[in-house]
Amino acid sequence: MLRVDVVTLFPEIFAPAIGLSILGRAQERGLVEVRVHNVLDALGPGERADDRPYGGGPGMVLRIEPLARTLDAILAAAPPEERRAVVATSAAGRPFRQSDAERFAALDRLVLVCGRYEGVDERLVALYGAEEVSLGDFILNGGEVPALAFLEATIRLVAGALNPDSLVGESFTSGQLDAPAYTRPSTFRGAEVPDVLLSGDHARIAEWRREQSRARTAARRPDLEKPPEGS
Repeated sequence: MLRVDVVTLFPEIFAPAIGLSILGRAQERGLVEVRVHNVLDALGPGERADDRPYGGGPGMVLRIEPLARTLDAILAAAPPEERRAVVATSAAGRPFRQSDAERFAALDRLVLVCGRYEGVDERLVALYGAEEVSLGDFILNGGEVPALAFLEATIRLVAGALNPDSLVGESFTSGQLDAPAYTRPSTFRGAEVPDVLLSGDHARIAEWRREQSRARTAARRPDLEKPPEGS
C-alpha cells in the first residue's frame, strides 16, 4: 500500500478529489491511503502558521515549527525502514515529470507539503531532505493544486489502480506523445476519422499510431525526442 500524507493549510481543497474517481476507488481497494493534515492543528496558543521573512520583503513565509511538528508526528508513526519521499511544492523546484510519478508510485509513503504565500522556510529541505518540485513555470496562490496533480499522476500508476493496458503507450511513458484518438461518430461536421482506424487491420493501425506519435512529438514537444544511440 502507498500511504500519502498531505500537509496543508487548506485541507478542504482535497476532500472532494480524495473520494472520487480513480483515487477514491484505489482507497476502497486498499491500494492507497491518503491522509490530510491541517498545519493549523500544530499551532500552539497565540502562534501563527506564517511570519514575515528575515531580511524584509513583501509577503509571508510558512514557519518551520508547525511544519516540523506535523512531519515529526507523521514520521514517528511510520516504520523506519519504509521507502519514503518528502516533497514540497515550490515554484523554485525542478519541474514534475512522469518519471517522478513512477518513482513515487513505488514508494511506501509520499509526504506532500503544500507551500503558501512566499514559500516555506528553507530549513524544511535541510532538516527533512525535502525535494522541491514545481508544477510548471508559473505562480499559483499555493501548493494545493500542484499537490493534487502530483497525487493524481502518482495514484493512477499504483499497481491495481488501473487496467495495465490503459497505461501502455501513454504520453511520456516511451519518450513520445500519445497518438491522436477518435471515437463515434466516424463523421462529424465534415471532419472524418482516418480510414486506417476503420480498416480492422491491426498491424496497419499500430504502425499508423507509431508514426502519428513520432510526428506529434516532433511538432509539439521536440524536447522529448531522444537522439539515436551512438550519436
